[in-house]
Amino acid sequence: MTSVLRHHRYGRALGAGAMTVALLSGGTAGAFAASSTPTPKATKTGGMPTMKPMPTHMAATKPMPTGTATAKGSITVSTAHKTVRHGETVAFAGRVKGVKSGATLVLQHRMNGKWTTLRSMTTVNRNGTFTIRRAFTAKGTETVRVATKDGKIMSSPVTVKVG
Repeated sequence: MTSVLRHHRYGRALGAGAMTVALLSGGTAGAFAASSTPTPKATKTGGMPTMKPMPTHMAATKPMPTGTATAKGSITVSTAHKTVRHGETVAFAGRVKGVKSGATLVLQHRMNGKWTTLRSMTTVNRNGTFTIRRAFTAKGTETVRVATKDGKIMSSPVTVKVG
């Protein structure tokens, strides 16, 4: 019985020490990752479960970021013509937020499940607007979007039917 109490006491002390280290080094996210309650381990004899101390490497874990990392900015784009004739030029106009004026924007289209950058580009105006023009030569449905040249910020897709 004494060894069970001793293990329990050591497990709590180790857990409290791990939580203190986590709070001092990584903030509250690290503290939640390093649980202060040891996990019980059942015995074969049916007696009191022994407490397994928490490994010391758990206290050094880095806090995990919450949510997903996103670029700070947005691009909205639309076109007045959802259906065009083959070879006809389509104007894609929109507005940016969080993108500097003069920044380069490119037109991308979805091909075989991947986004490919086309040779159509423009720059952001002083008032945060832009226009990109593109003539499509292949008949079918084109799904396009506008993105910053570095690819960190992109618009929602727009579909154009080329007939």
